[in-house]
Amino acid sequence: MNAPANFLNRRGFVAGSLTLGAGLAQAGAASQLPVAPMPSARFDALDLQAIQQGLAGGQLSCESLTRHYLRRINTLDRQGPQLRSVIELNPHALAEAQALDRERRDKRRGPRGPLHGVPVLIKDNIATADAMSTTAGSLMLAGLHASRDAFLVTRLRAAGALILGKTNLSEWANIRSSRSTSGWSSRGGQTRHPHVLARNPSGSSSGSAVAVAAGLCALAVGTETDGSITSPASICGIVGLKPTVGLVSRSGIIPISASQDTAGPMTRHVRDAAALLQVLAAPDTEDRATAAAPKPVDYLAGLRKDALRGARIGVLRSAQPPQPQVNALFEEALAVLKAQGAVLVDQDLKIPHQEKYGESEFAVLLHELKVGLAEYLATYQADAPAKDLAGLIEWNKAHAKTVMPFFDQETLEAAQATQGLEAEAYRQALETCQRYARKEGLDALFAEHQLDAVVAPTGGLAWLTDPLLGDHFSGGGFISPFAVAGYPHLTVPMGLVSELPAGISFGGLAWQEAKILAYGYAYEQASLKRAAPKFLSKV
Repeated sequence: MNAPANFLNRRGFVAGSLTLGAGLAQAGAASQLPVAPMPSARFDALDLQAIQQGLAGGQLSCESLTRHYLRRINTLDRQGPQLRSVIELNPHALAEAQALDRERRDKRRGPRGPLHGVPVLIKDNIATADAMSTTAGSLMLAGLHASRDAFLVTRLRAAGALILGKTNLSEWANIRSSRSTSGWSSRGGQTRHPHVLARNPSGSSSGSAVAVAAGLCALAVGTETDGSITSPASICGIVGLKPTVGLVSRSGIIPISASQDTAGPMTRHVRDAAALLQVLAAPDTEDRATAAAPKPVDYLAGLRKDALRGARIGVLRSAQPPQPQVNALFEEALAVLKAQGAVLVDQDLKIPHQEKYGESEFAVLLHELKVGLAEYLATYQADAPAKDLAGLIEWNKAHAKTVMPFFDQETLEAAQATQGLEAEAYRQALETCQRYARKEGLDALFAEHQLDAVVAPTGGLAWLTDPLLGDHFSGGGFISPFAVAGYPHLTVPMGLVSELPAGISFGGLAWQEAKILAYGYAYEQASLKRAAPKFLSKV
């Protein structure tokens, strides 16, 4: 297959390639792995339930899954279409897989939990205290190691998951510049769209979305501040869930905003997202936001094909993107919802006051980034060359040819100019966001129309990757209100337009993950719109 022209900065790409190449060599690249007999169902097409059943019944092993994914990563991520979604592999993956298999066979111990033996990829801004680096895509942190696992990584390991590797992302989770190119980092280069390689995968959780879509894993973890899970999930044709802020701990995640950051599942199936959320969601004494979360919920229990029956679903036509083909898919999706028994509240609904908090949101992010990054570096990566945002800015300037070949760091510089969390400008901005996004925004909309959820297209179609001019988002107004409010947002595949995926979004009020997962599951099972990527060079 002929891939499109290489858009990567050469030096940045070499750095990322060396890191991943070393991981493949140590973990076992395709040419070094013995060919194992494969089951009749392809590993990359299995959902989590099938993987769990195969592991429990002995038809699969963690080692065989790991070998398969390593071969597939080598074939698709480094060779062939060169997706570049994986920034680094766990060099001890096979040894850990063998240990997990032995543990399962030990009758005195047995499986640790529901993900025992399941390989998982996580975004490279989530700390792991192992042989892998945690860098947020920055060369400044390449080769360094976190002092301890992020809380969610501890949860994954306790459930028996194998951390297979780290995924590429928009550098610093896309907070470095307003002219950035999603999916590009100086450490990992440019991640490519799995359906049409010349298109952009969106970000910042680009690598997680692409890896899931391409079958390089069944489960991945992304992070979102404003659209970084849901946008790449929609654009790459997978399921993505941004939970309520505080449901999943942020301890050990390189931060942008304490008010809006969260990690969440990225999978091919809604049931898999619910199962992964079941593991990730837990209170953490080091993340005060988790203290507000309700008691543990069984997210799998409510996944029924008839979950939409009688549900009042608000239709946010005001959030539709200016792309007729996407909106035509949305009309088909609404027909599916109605056929499944949903009561569509379709009367020119609008989320109130969206125009009142855009600038305030940006001010909140800048203030919280400056404080949060210094705290993260001190706690998890004290050996980093920079100890705070000011140090990072200076490091980037000193390495500008490699780190900033396409766009600058004006957003980081704006954050450095803020005056701390006691500043009146910060307090007013935060109050504005919380008032108009929550109480007088989504809360008011849901109460006025007695809604169970709202739906709209997640966004537009993938644009052509352009490292010189940056991203070209096509509009749509669903993502930001739920991000600013900190409320749950689920995107599910809605279909293809000229081989490019689009998603439908389900949004709910705080802590209503079980409800929107159930609605998303019912829609998914009735529509079956997800399509495997073809790795086309263009359309």
